[in-house]
Amino acid sequence: MFTDIRDYQILFLSVFLILGIATRDWTLQPEFIIMAIASCLFTQWLFSNFSKVTSLQIETNTQKSTFNFRSPLITSLGISLLLRADHWTTIILASVTAIASKFIFQTENKHFFNPANFGIISAISLTADAWVSPGQWGEEWWYCLLFIGAGGMILKKVGRWDTTAAFLGTYSLLEAFRNFWLGWTWDVYLHRLMSGSLLLFALFMVTDPRSIPNAPLGRIIWAICLALITFILRNYFYLPTAVFWALFAFSPLTILIDHLWLSPRFSWLSTKNS
Repeated sequence: MFTDIRDYQILFLSVFLILGIATRDWTLQPEFIIMAIASCLFTQWLFSNFSKVTSLQIETNTQKSTFNFRSPLITSLGISLLLRADHWTTIILASVTAIASKFIFQTENKHFFNPANFGIISAISLTADAWVSPGQWGEEWWYCLLFIGAGGMILKKVGRWDTTAAFLGTYSLLEAFRNFWLGWTWDVYLHRLMSGSLLLFALFMVTDPRSIPNAPLGRIIWAICLALITFILRNYFYLPTAVFWALFAFSPLTILIDHLWLSPRFSWLSTKNS
């Protein structure tokens, strides 16, 4: 139906947002969603026009930098799904820093921070009224099926199943070993894994093809290390936002991995009509 896979991402994230508000009773104000979308789109437009003057190439591999609404819209939906705040200024801060990070923190025209993750970390670090609720999706099985189905379709299209499999596989094994070592029942193990937020992160954030390593082997090593740090931060430092901090900390390593394992850079154009 769509020629650009990002249109499916926008559709699925929008459906998740509507379902979350309708079925989970989130304390999310509609005007905050509008603020996030408007801020991301405006910041993208501003930096895109600036990049034309400075000859930066951000969105495509061509010689002309053009404004594309899909990327900032996906970022704004991701922020709306995961970040909570008491004031609209915090949402704007998260949105602006998210998009700005793509243009500021880059090497060889590739940004290495996931925009939505960068915005979330900025908000919870620089303000006192922002937070992330990892358990906001609950543990209903149908949410998991929905996330896996939608995420699986996108990952098959962009070819990043290896990253999700390495991350979830490593993390689940570490949690299984810890559960066995502590002598807990296996329903505790399932409780820790059957999290909608964890699946949302693994399927839609940690697999962003524009900011993660290019080479398959590099992605697998990167995802395994990410799962290990997430496990440590969550279980030994009791950090509920462990996955976001782990991704933030490991994002710059993409630069080193891309130099160690050379591979063609991902382009959204290559997924059209394929």
